[in-house]
Amino acid sequence: MDTLEHPNERPRGWYLALMAPNSKGPSFAWLDPSRLYCNSQALADCVKDILSPFWNDTIDLVAGIDAMGFILGASVATTLGKGFLAVRKAGHLCVSSQQQTYTDYTGREKTMEVREDVLKPGVRVLLVDQWIETGGTMKAAIQLLERMGAIIVGVAAVAMENTEGGKWIQDNYKCSHCIPAELQKQIDQKYLDSFKSFKKS
Repeated sequence: MDTLEHPNERPRGWYLALMAPNSKGPSFAWLDPSRLYCNSQALADCVKDILSPFWNDTIDLVAGIDAMGFILGASVATTLGKGFLAVRKAGHLCVSSQQQTYTDYTGREKTMEVREDVLKPGVRVLLVDQWIETGGTMKAAIQLLERMGAIIVGVAAVAMENTEGGKWIQDNYKCSHCIPAELQKQIDQKYLDSFKSFKKS
């Protein structure tokens, strides 16, 4: 995949055009953001954009939500030089954990869990996921981490849709995403003009 040649010629969010439209039907998300992670420059620029509001904040730990939040969250943690905490789907941790039930963007009820031996009271956490649609998954992660004593420094994602849940998160927490203002309406309508010229190669 090609990138623009000179760093100064790369506008914020240029890499969003790398995201792939859904080609498998209504049981899948409307696009695949993870395609931009396959391009090293796109991933680096995405992480830089996500972190722009947080450089002067004290962050002790980065937490990412299972599963795609692991990729973006770990990249953010590495860039900051901080540790990474996985917020897992229930049933995958072999150590003592705490759990939180929630309803995801598909309307299904699920449970997430976090290990108990890391989140001491007062630990300042940046919480990362790939995409915030209904906000149910992120809100549950916030509730779980706060119940365990963490302080949520902020919430970061590639995109936050202006749903009721998405707006609640943005109203109550410092947030960051990669969507330029002129693209937000397209994101909320679940369509990008870049799909018209999307190329698989």
